[in-house]
Amino acid sequence: MPTTVILSWSGGKDSALALHALNQNPSLEVVALLTTVTSDHERISIHGVRTSLLQAQVARLGLPVFQARLQPNSSNAEYEAEFTAALAEIRRERADVAHIAFGDLFLADVRAYRERLLTDSGWTPPSPIWGQDTRLLARRFIDEGIAARLVCVDTTQLDGAFAGRAFDTELLAELPSTVDPCGERGEFHTFVSDGPPFADAIHYRCGDTVLRDGRFMYCDLSP
Repeated sequence: MPTTVILSWSGGKDSALALHALNQNPSLEVVALLTTVTSDHERISIHGVRTSLLQAQVARLGLPVFQARLQPNSSNAEYEAEFTAALAEIRRERADVAHIAFGDLFLADVRAYRERLLTDSGWTPPSPIWGQDTRLLARRFIDEGIAARLVCVDTTQLDGAFAGRAFDTELLAELPSTVDPCGERGEFHTFVSDGPPFADAIHYRCGDTVLRDGRFMYCDLSP
């Protein structure tokens, strides 16, 4: 029997790549997703994507989704409490699951934080795409037919004009050398709408771009 795994799902390219990698491992079976949602806005936290588009992703993946629900401007302690509560909910429904995978790439401090958070919890945090060259990973993402769009840009690291751009070879060619091709340092976040492992494409519209907190440029997507 394969080992059952849940995946921390942001709706972006790193989550999609992690899911794709997990699905290609016959010894593993992804049985659910866990997403952090900002309740008052009904959007995926940090990425700012509407939960209606999250549900569109979930429908095409054929996986249940659990939510850690946060209030705007929640503290780290509040995040940890909600995240732990969501894991407890999953454990009540799926007592067989003991692994939660993340799409981390190379930030050792982030990985160490997750490991500390899960210490003595009965959960282990595998990282299926950890350590891969992000330049090669970004190009493989495109070559394998996965479609994504930049939905949030940290304007302290990248020009806000990149918000709303498709994640494609043209974009990669225009990224400054200081920006990681996968946005691993938080330079940008994405929404994935097509490609493996989706059953079919998600159709959506690009709306306005809005600067929030004097720093983050968001592109609003709607079904």
